[in-house]
Amino acid sequence: MTTEPDRGWVADITYIPTAQGWLYLAVIIDLFSRRVAGWSMAEHLRTDLVLTALDAALGQRLPSLTGLIFHSDRGSQYASGDYQTALQKAGITCSMSRRANC
Repeated sequence: MTTEPDRGWVADITYIPTAQGWLYLAVIIDLFSRRVAGWSMAEHLRTDLVLTALDAALGQRLPSLTGLIFHSDRGSQYASGDYQTALQKAGITCSMSRRANC
């Protein structure tokens, strides 16, 4: 629980079946308001999916001046070097679930 907006964000990817095949939705939610801060949808699970969602969130919101913690599972997209670099450049602290704990 957070006491102000943009202090804690959580993220995940969900799978959506369609008549043409699977779509993948990456969503970032602000823990304070429970509102979507950013999202991205694609036909693939590459790191670009979650990077686009992060870019969308940062394009609309700014991390709190007291810091922002970004929590996700240990999926390869979130653990990738490109994603970790993007978080660091934005001044965001990464938090991940324990291993084997989605």
